[in-house]
Amino acid sequence: MPSERLSIRDSSAVGRFHGATTANGQAVPERESTPVQRKKKGGFAGCFQKLCPCSSRRQSSSSNIINADNLVTTDNVATPSSPAPLPPEPQTGDLELREAKLMVDSVDLLSAKSGQNRQEHHTDQYHSKELIVRRGQTFQIMLELSRPFNSNTDKLHLELKTGPLPLVSKGTHVIIPLVEELQDECWEAKIVEQNSNQIKLSVNSPPTAVIGKYSLTIATRCPQSDTPQIHDPKKDIYMLFNPWCEEDTVYMDDEEEKKEYVLNDTGRIYYGTEKQIGARTWNFGQFDEGVLEACLFILEKSEVPPSGRGDPVNVVRVISAMVNAPDDCGVLVGNWSGNYVGGLAPTAWSGSVDILKKYHTGDGSPVKYGQCWVFSGVTTTVLRCLGIPARSVTNFQSAHDTDVSLTTDFFFDENMEPINELNSDSIWNFHVWNDCWMARPDLPPGMGGWQAVDSTPQETSQGTFRCGPASLAAIRSGHVYLKHDTPFVFAEVNSDKIYWQRNPDTTFTQILCAKKAVGHFISTKAVGSDERADITHLYKHAEGSEEERIAVETASRYGSKPDVYSSPIAEDVQVEVKLDGDGPLMGGDAHLKILVKNMSSQPRRATLHSQVEVMYYTGVLKGTVKKEKLPVELKPNEEKVIDWVLPYQEYQDQLVDQAALMMTLSGRVSETQQVLASQTSFRLRTPDLNIQPVGDAVVGKEMAAKITFTNPLPCTLRSVVLRVEGIGLRNLHPIEIGDVGKHSTVTVTEHFIPSLPGCRKLVASLDCRQLSQVHGVADINVKEQ
Repeated sequence: MPSERLSIRDSSAVGRFHGATTANGQAVPERESTPVQRKKKGGFAGCFQKLCPCSSRRQSSSSNIINADNLVTTDNVATPSSPAPLPPEPQTGDLELREAKLMVDSVDLLSAKSGQNRQEHHTDQYHSKELIVRRGQTFQIMLELSRPFNSNTDKLHLELKTGPLPLVSKGTHVIIPLVEELQDECWEAKIVEQNSNQIKLSVNSPPTAVIGKYSLTIATRCPQSDTPQIHDPKKDIYMLFNPWCEEDTVYMDDEEEKKEYVLNDTGRIYYGTEKQIGARTWNFGQFDEGVLEACLFILEKSEVPPSGRGDPVNVVRVISAMVNAPDDCGVLVGNWSGNYVGGLAPTAWSGSVDILKKYHTGDGSPVKYGQCWVFSGVTTTVLRCLGIPARSVTNFQSAHDTDVSLTTDFFFDENMEPINELNSDSIWNFHVWNDCWMARPDLPPGMGGWQAVDSTPQETSQGTFRCGPASLAAIRSGHVYLKHDTPFVFAEVNSDKIYWQRNPDTTFTQILCAKKAVGHFISTKAVGSDERADITHLYKHAEGSEEERIAVETASRYGSKPDVYSSPIAEDVQVEVKLDGDGPLMGGDAHLKILVKNMSSQPRRATLHSQVEVMYYTGVLKGTVKKEKLPVELKPNEEKVIDWVLPYQEYQDQLVDQAALMMTLSGRVSETQQVLASQTSFRLRTPDLNIQPVGDAVVGKEMAAKITFTNPLPCTLRSVVLRVEGIGLRNLHPIEIGDVGKHSTVTVTEHFIPSLPGCRKLVASLDCRQLSQVHGVADINVKEQ
């Protein structure tokens, strides 16, 4: 009855909380339960709880836990005058369940940059708190369990998933078993430490694993339950290629080369002409915050199945296509027009980081604008970031073969005038692409090592603007039938330049074959220094050697003009153009020398037609700035030097990017009808920016740099912008300079706070309409605070 209820706790409930007080504040004594009470706790219900701890847990959670602030009354509570009831035995369902079930409470991926994982996997430079590891190598994770792990009865495995539709059959859903001993070259995990409820796992991945971002879950199961407990820590693991693993196809043996081609986040890119090689510093920034995510975003945008991301040949081919914008809304829009409205001039970029971040944050909207060195710089960043050794490579006098003839062809009419509509082949002053390092199990033995890959959109490959990877060994030997795009790269570096003259019957006759016109001073940054390394010998045998000629003729048999070498042509007069010193400076008259040499014992007469045109560095001509005829008479074995001048006034308003010019000489020797033909490209050299550090370079302490520039032109530069950046020094920072008067000098002081120790490079570039390719770099040795 209601009048008999007392506002005290149910004694059976109190029995579960030793020392709990009743409503009147008196402690309930702990006494041995009577047999009757034990029987009340026993019976079928008690047996069921012992047999099925899960039901006990459900009961406990729904009714037995009592809030101390809420009193519970029952009809069975003794009155105050009655003897105090004996509490029942404590219910141990929760404890039994805790001991029975095995659950993961927390996961520590041990992802600190200074920790063992990141240090051993050479990923400690990535500006990320995530676990970044390389395939084919063990890494450690720590698990906190609900109870100690019993290796005899408990089961545990890890699961990794990558891509939108993970499948075990495709290698994108990985189930990692727990084993007693690691066997290597497969997914597996081993307990290496156990301390109470904590276990440390050593996890191994195969050297062929798909690279990318994996989500992690852990499944546990104990004998008392058929249903596994799944724990999702909401943490990701990033898997990269591993040049340190001998079984990985990108393995590179030399430690210094790995430091250069994988770990170095700055480099040098070469440009200009073969006689005036310029160099600029490029910030690859592959470890910068957000760059790894941007690189993986590029792979996702390619719509190539994640299952194909374990093969570096496939990944490189995808990156080659995705760094340029045509076909697939890739990273960079190419622009060679000179009009860069709506974007940034290609010469204004000094690094890849801003380009990649802009592409990522813009959800795949292509960045404007790029030319070959920008495409190459970004490609180097992406490949190094993903773990593929890579470098930017510059080829001077780089041919662009448009008809797969494996020759660079120029056509003239009966009067030796160029037939422009037929002259689709061209020779670029320079062209920048990439080498990447890998084995090539898909090719015959000996074709591994450096592979050429080009992201600049020139010609399509299998319907997409991409090029490579093409084995340098195959290119050197003329084995152009080997994939990918080997004929195109061969023509770039080792095609002969052939002149054709139209006959009265409209057929063409080969009148000259220049065998050394293409592929000079192929250059990349040297390992461990800022010096230029000439790697021409990797692409072709020595010019004129028997091996080189065999390679050319071997390659030509697979081209569209297989009979081009059937008629050799004799020569006894030579023409050559030479530069004084490092070549002409921007803002002054350009002086060149034309050397004509008679190698016969008979006199020779000829008329040279000289023509100078403004040229984009790709070999596309914009317009003629000077044209004249030069009569030449040579005595037997005589050599003449003709001084040639291009006044500043004739080119000042005509130049485009790179300030490049092309001189074409053509003529015919009267006595022998020998055709003379020569093309020489040269550039007008621009001044460097002078960067002078000011103050001590210490992490966290402000310092400055003075940047000085002198206008070389006899006219005012308009709307000059200076851009300064340096990895570990400061982010990209544009500085509006405004107008700079003719021959004037301007100095800017830039303040910044270094954030990383070590040898750092502060890079500056100047951009304005009248003057491009002006830049400078300063080495700054930053000390720890």
